[in-house]
Amino acid sequence: MKKIVAHLVLALFLTACGQQSSDTTPDSSETAEPEISVYAAALDNPSRPDADRERDAGRRPAEVLAFFGIQSGATVLDMFSGGGYYTEMLAHVVGDNGHVVSHVNQTILSFSGDEFEMRHADNRLPNVEVLMAENNELDLEADQFDAVIMTLNYHDLYWESEEYNWAKIEVENFLAELFEGMKPGATLGIVDHYAVAGAPSETGSTLHRIDSGIVVAEVQAAGFVLDGESDLLRNLNDDRSKSVFDPEIRGKTDRFVMRFKKPE
Repeated sequence: MKKIVAHLVLALFLTACGQQSSDTTPDSSETAEPEISVYAAALDNPSRPDADRERDAGRRPAEVLAFFGIQSGATVLDMFSGGGYYTEMLAHVVGDNGHVVSHVNQTILSFSGDEFEMRHADNRLPNVEVLMAENNELDLEADQFDAVIMTLNYHDLYWESEEYNWAKIEVENFLAELFEGMKPGATLGIVDHYAVAGAPSETGSTLHRIDSGIVVAEVQAAGFVLDGESDLLRNLNDDRSKSVFDPEIRGKTDRFVMRFKKPE
Protein backbone atom coordinates (compact mmCIF):
# COMPACT_ATOMS: atom_id res chain seq x y z
CA MET A 1 0.00 0.00 0.00
CA LYS A 2 2.86 2.42 0.78
CA LYS A 3 4.23 1.89 -2.74
CA ILE A 4 0.78 2.54 -4.26
CA VAL A 5 0.40 5.80 -2.35
CA ALA A 6 3.93 6.82 -3.28
CA HIS A 7 3.20 6.29 -6.97
CA LEU A 8 -0.03 8.25 -6.61
CA VAL A 9 1.75 11.14 -4.93
CA LEU A 10 4.30 11.22 -7.76
CA ALA A 11 1.55 11.16 -10.39
CA LEU A 12 -0.34 13.94 -8.65
CA PHE A 13 2.84 16.00 -8.44
CA LEU A 14 3.32 15.70 -12.20
CA THR A 15 -0.30 16.67 -12.78
CA ALA A 16 0.01 19.68 -10.49
CA CYS A 17 3.08 20.76 -12.41
CA GLY A 18 0.85 21.39 -15.39
CA GLN A 19 1.06 18.45 -17.80
CA GLN A 20 -1.47 19.30 -20.52
CA SER A 21 -3.07 17.57 -23.47
CA SER A 22 -1.93 19.84 -26.30
CA ASP A 23 -0.07 23.00 -27.21
CA THR A 24 -3.41 24.81 -27.48
CA THR A 25 -4.39 24.08 -23.87
CA PRO A 26 -4.96 27.32 -21.91
CA ASP A 27 -2.13 28.23 -19.57
CA SER A 28 -3.12 27.16 -16.06
CA SER A 29 0.29 27.64 -14.45
CA GLU A 30 -1.06 30.32 -12.12
CA THR A 31 -3.91 28.16 -10.80
CA ALA A 32 -3.17 27.27 -7.17
CA GLU A 33 -3.81 23.63 -6.24
CA PRO A 34 -3.99 22.17 -2.71
CA GLU A 35 -1.38 19.89 -1.19
CA ILE A 36 -1.22 16.56 -3.01
CA SER A 37 -1.45 14.62 0.24
CA VAL A 38 -5.11 15.72 0.61
CA TYR A 39 -6.08 13.65 -2.43
CA ALA A 40 -3.89 10.69 -1.56
CA ALA A 41 -5.46 10.60 1.89
CA ALA A 42 -8.97 10.78 0.45
CA LEU A 43 -8.21 7.94 -1.96
CA ASP A 44 -6.82 5.79 0.84
CA ASN A 45 -9.52 6.63 3.39
CA PRO A 46 -10.41 3.30 5.07
CA SER A 47 -14.13 4.11 5.06
CA ARG A 48 -14.34 4.10 1.25
CA PRO A 49 -16.29 1.07 -0.06
CA ASP A 50 -14.38 -1.69 -1.82
CA ALA A 51 -16.59 -1.21 -4.88
CA ASP A 52 -15.25 2.34 -5.21
CA ARG A 53 -11.66 1.16 -5.01
CA GLU A 54 -12.27 -1.28 -7.85
CA ARG A 55 -13.20 1.67 -10.09
CA ASP A 56 -10.29 3.90 -9.12
CA ALA A 57 -7.84 2.72 -11.80
CA GLY A 58 -10.19 3.70 -14.61
CA ARG A 59 -11.31 6.97 -13.08
CA ARG A 60 -8.19 8.31 -11.32
CA PRO A 61 -10.34 10.42 -8.98
CA ALA A 62 -7.54 11.83 -6.85
CA GLU A 63 -5.73 13.19 -9.88
CA VAL A 64 -8.93 14.52 -11.43
CA LEU A 65 -9.88 16.38 -8.25
CA ALA A 66 -6.33 17.71 -7.99
CA PHE A 67 -6.64 19.05 -11.53
CA PHE A 68 -9.96 20.70 -10.62
CA GLY A 69 -8.22 22.22 -7.59
CA ILE A 70 -10.86 21.25 -5.05
CA GLN A 71 -9.86 22.80 -1.73
CA SER A 72 -10.23 21.64 1.85
CA GLY A 73 -13.12 23.61 3.36
CA ALA A 74 -14.82 24.19 -0.01
CA THR A 75 -18.52 23.95 -0.78
CA VAL A 76 -18.94 21.68 -3.82
CA LEU A 77 -21.92 20.54 -5.90
CA ASP A 78 -21.68 17.02 -7.35
CA MET A 79 -24.17 17.37 -10.21
CA PHE A 80 -26.01 14.19 -11.29
CA SER A 81 -24.05 12.35 -8.62
CA GLY A 82 -25.38 8.86 -9.35
CA GLY A 83 -24.46 6.37 -6.65
CA GLY A 84 -22.09 8.90 -5.10
CA TYR A 85 -18.63 7.65 -6.10
CA TYR A 86 -17.33 11.22 -6.47
CA THR A 87 -19.51 12.51 -3.64
CA GLU A 88 -17.56 10.32 -1.23
CA MET A 89 -14.17 11.44 -2.57
CA LEU A 90 -15.26 15.08 -2.34
CA ALA A 91 -16.47 14.60 1.24
CA HIS A 92 -13.03 13.35 2.27
CA VAL A 93 -11.19 16.08 0.35
CA VAL A 94 -13.18 19.09 1.63
CA GLY A 95 -13.11 17.72 5.17
CA ASP A 96 -15.08 18.66 8.27
CA ASN A 97 -15.02 22.35 7.42
CA GLY A 98 -16.29 21.77 3.89
CA HIS A 99 -19.68 20.90 2.47
CA VAL A 100 -20.78 18.70 -0.43
CA VAL A 101 -24.18 18.84 -2.14
CA SER A 102 -25.00 15.57 -3.90
CA HIS A 103 -27.61 16.11 -6.63
CA VAL A 104 -29.92 13.31 -7.74
CA ASN A 105 -33.35 12.88 -9.27
CA GLN A 106 -35.82 10.00 -9.42
CA THR A 107 -34.34 8.56 -12.62
CA ILE A 108 -30.85 8.51 -11.15
CA LEU A 109 -32.13 6.80 -8.03
CA SER A 110 -33.86 4.14 -10.13
CA PHE A 111 -30.44 3.22 -11.55
CA SER A 112 -28.30 3.57 -8.43
CA GLY A 113 -30.72 3.43 -5.51
CA ASP A 114 -29.00 0.64 -3.58
CA GLU A 115 -25.56 2.21 -3.90
CA PHE A 116 -26.99 5.62 -3.06
CA GLU A 117 -28.76 4.32 0.04
CA MET A 118 -25.61 2.57 1.24
CA ARG A 119 -23.55 5.71 0.63
CA HIS A 120 -25.76 7.94 2.74
CA ALA A 121 -27.01 5.49 5.38
CA ASP A 122 -26.66 6.39 9.07
CA ASN A 123 -25.16 9.80 8.29
CA ARG A 124 -21.87 8.14 7.29
CA LEU A 125 -20.93 11.27 5.29
CA PRO A 126 -21.97 14.02 7.73
CA ASN A 127 -20.68 16.88 5.57
CA VAL A 128 -22.86 15.83 2.62
CA GLU A 129 -26.32 17.17 1.81
CA VAL A 130 -28.60 15.49 -0.75
CA LEU A 131 -30.36 17.74 -3.27
CA MET A 132 -33.35 16.24 -5.07
CA ALA A 133 -34.16 18.18 -8.23
CA GLU A 134 -35.80 16.88 -11.40
CA ASN A 135 -34.70 17.95 -14.86
CA ASN A 136 -35.39 21.64 -15.57
CA GLU A 137 -36.26 22.22 -11.89
CA LEU A 138 -32.80 23.03 -10.55
CA ASP A 139 -32.97 26.17 -8.40
CA LEU A 140 -29.69 27.13 -6.74
CA GLU A 141 -28.97 29.87 -4.25
CA ALA A 142 -26.78 32.54 -5.82
CA ASP A 143 -23.02 32.54 -5.17
CA GLN A 144 -23.17 29.33 -3.13
CA PHE A 145 -20.52 26.99 -4.55
CA ASP A 146 -16.74 27.12 -4.75
CA ALA A 147 -16.87 24.32 -7.33
CA VAL A 148 -19.31 22.23 -9.35
CA ILE A 149 -18.33 18.93 -10.93
CA MET A 150 -20.10 16.95 -13.65
CA THR A 151 -18.53 13.55 -14.23
CA LEU A 152 -19.66 11.40 -17.16
CA ASN A 153 -23.01 13.10 -17.49
CA TYR A 154 -22.79 16.31 -19.51
CA HIS A 155 -23.97 14.23 -22.47
CA ASP A 156 -27.16 13.51 -20.50
CA LEU A 157 -28.19 17.10 -21.11
CA TYR A 158 -29.12 15.75 -24.56
CA TRP A 159 -30.69 12.49 -23.43
CA GLU A 160 -34.47 12.10 -23.65
CA SER A 161 -36.32 8.95 -22.57
CA GLU A 162 -39.98 8.32 -21.87
CA GLU A 163 -39.11 4.81 -20.69
CA TYR A 164 -36.86 6.15 -17.92
CA ASN A 165 -38.85 9.34 -17.34
CA TRP A 166 -35.92 11.55 -18.33
CA ALA A 167 -37.15 14.85 -19.74
CA LYS A 168 -34.96 16.67 -22.27
CA ILE A 169 -33.02 19.36 -20.45
CA GLU A 170 -33.08 23.02 -21.45
CA VAL A 171 -29.30 23.30 -21.74
CA GLU A 172 -28.99 27.08 -21.83
CA ASN A 173 -31.17 27.48 -18.73
CA PHE A 174 -29.35 24.68 -16.94
CA LEU A 175 -25.92 26.26 -17.47
CA ALA A 176 -27.28 29.67 -16.47
CA GLU A 177 -28.50 28.14 -13.21
CA LEU A 178 -25.08 26.65 -12.49
CA PHE A 179 -23.43 29.98 -13.27
CA GLU A 180 -25.79 31.76 -10.89
CA GLY A 181 -25.14 29.26 -8.11
CA MET A 182 -21.35 29.53 -8.26
CA LYS A 183 -19.19 32.10 -6.54
CA PRO A 184 -17.04 34.44 -8.65
CA GLY A 185 -13.81 32.57 -9.40
CA ALA A 186 -15.44 29.17 -8.79
CA THR A 187 -14.50 26.08 -10.81
CA LEU A 188 -16.72 24.00 -13.08
CA GLY A 189 -15.08 20.61 -13.67
CA ILE A 190 -16.37 18.39 -16.47
CA VAL A 191 -15.43 14.82 -17.40
CA ASP A 192 -17.18 13.00 -20.22
CA HIS A 193 -16.85 10.43 -22.99
CA TYR A 194 -15.45 11.71 -26.29
CA ALA A 195 -17.69 11.45 -29.33
CA VAL A 196 -16.27 11.60 -32.83
CA ALA A 197 -15.10 15.15 -33.52
CA GLY A 198 -17.90 17.10 -35.16
CA ALA A 199 -20.59 14.64 -34.05
CA PRO A 200 -24.01 16.20 -33.37
CA SER A 201 -25.32 16.64 -29.86
CA GLU A 202 -27.75 13.75 -30.45
CA THR A 203 -24.90 11.33 -29.70
CA GLY A 204 -25.53 12.28 -26.07
CA SER A 205 -28.75 10.33 -26.33
CA THR A 206 -27.70 7.54 -28.70
CA LEU A 207 -24.11 6.69 -27.73
CA HIS A 208 -23.97 8.60 -24.41
CA ARG A 209 -20.99 10.53 -25.73
CA ILE A 210 -20.52 14.15 -26.72
CA ASP A 211 -18.16 16.13 -28.91
CA SER A 212 -15.88 18.11 -26.60
CA GLY A 213 -16.20 21.10 -28.93
CA ILE A 214 -19.92 21.32 -28.14
CA VAL A 215 -19.16 21.40 -24.42
CA VAL A 216 -16.58 24.17 -24.77
CA ALA A 217 -18.86 26.29 -26.98
CA GLU A 218 -21.88 25.96 -24.72
CA VAL A 219 -20.10 26.45 -21.42
CA GLN A 220 -18.22 29.50 -22.69
CA ALA A 221 -21.46 30.93 -24.09
CA ALA A 222 -22.88 30.63 -20.56
CA GLY A 223 -20.14 32.98 -19.30
CA PHE A 224 -17.46 30.55 -18.11
CA VAL A 225 -13.81 30.67 -19.19
CA LEU A 226 -11.90 27.54 -20.22
CA ASP A 227 -9.04 27.36 -17.71
CA GLY A 228 -7.39 24.04 -18.50
CA GLU A 229 -7.62 20.59 -20.08
CA SER A 230 -6.00 17.32 -19.05
CA ASP A 231 -5.33 14.01 -20.81
CA LEU A 232 -5.54 12.01 -17.56
CA LEU A 233 -8.31 9.78 -18.91
CA ARG A 234 -7.37 9.49 -22.58
CA ASN A 235 -7.64 6.12 -24.32
CA LEU A 236 -6.86 6.41 -28.01
CA ASN A 237 -7.90 2.78 -28.58
CA ASP A 238 -11.53 3.61 -27.79
CA ASP A 239 -13.95 3.12 -30.70
CA ARG A 240 -15.95 6.31 -30.47
CA SER A 241 -18.63 4.92 -32.79
CA LYS A 242 -19.77 2.53 -30.03
CA SER A 243 -22.06 3.17 -27.11
CA VAL A 244 -20.24 3.63 -23.82
CA PHE A 245 -22.27 0.66 -22.53
CA ASP A 246 -20.82 -1.71 -25.13
CA PRO A 247 -19.21 -4.54 -23.12
CA GLU A 248 -15.97 -4.24 -25.12
CA ILE A 249 -15.33 -0.67 -24.02
CA ARG A 250 -17.43 -0.05 -20.92
CA GLY A 251 -15.27 1.60 -18.29
CA LYS A 252 -12.44 2.09 -20.79
CA THR A 253 -13.68 4.96 -22.96
CA ASP A 254 -11.63 7.92 -24.15
CA ARG A 255 -12.58 10.82 -21.86
CA PHE A 256 -11.92 14.54 -21.77
CA VAL A 257 -11.28 16.43 -18.54
CA MET A 258 -11.92 20.18 -18.58
CA ARG A 259 -11.70 22.92 -16.00
CA PHE A 260 -13.73 26.11 -16.43
CA LYS A 261 -13.86 29.19 -14.23
CA LYS A 262 -16.61 31.67 -13.45
CA PRO A 263 -14.93 35.07 -13.90
CA GLU A 264 -14.12 37.04 -10.76
